Amino acid sequence: MLICFDLGGVLVRICRSWSEGCRAAGVPEHDHRPAPDHDVRKNELIIRYQTGRVDCEGFFQELSELFGGLWSPEEVARVHHAWILEPYAGTAALIDEIHRAGLATACLSNTSHSHWAPLLEVPAIEALRVRHASHLLGLHKPDAAIYRVFEHETGVSGEDIVFFDDLPENVAAARAAGWDAVKIDHARETVPQIRAALEKRGVL
Repeated sequence: MLICFDLGGVLVRICRSWSEGCRAAGVPEHDHRPAPDHDVRKNELIIRYQTGRVDCEGFFQELSELFGGLWSPEEVARVHHAWILEPYAGTAALIDEIHRAGLATACLSNTSHSHWAPLLEVPAIEALRVRHASHLLGLHKPDAAIYRVFEHETGVSGEDIVFFDDLPENVAAARAAGWDAVKIDHARETVPQIRAALEKRGVL
């Protein structure tokens, strides 16, 4: 059995809004009145970035333009680099316990090249046996293809994967792919939630 984790909102706390990111980065907040298509265009840009189709500098520039220049590309970069906050309490110890139980671990995360290096420095993530991410695979959750590619890359079929993610659409897509997917509430401590799910399945 393979125990697979999303990263942000499961093993590490991340900012959940642009305003929170500004505060984390020490960047001034501005009164932004988005255009009607702002969210759609932003999500399309994020997917291109997190699948490696636009580089960091291009992403910062395009996001600055999407905000109408209220934040410079340099300020956008500062917010981006401050987005990862801290590990959830007890995650490293939990991963060690899972390994001691004889279970394999992995991650499957939507992230970017610039976030990948600091994520890999988090003890719980560094300890994972297999690490896959959208920018490495060129695919993005909840696209069904990313779950199939993950199975191919790991050699593990969906019925043997327990997967933890905090976004409902990613959990639904994983379940549709035949994975045993569990939704995590990112606003609460995540280790008790993960532990309860694993104990319920009799694997921990």
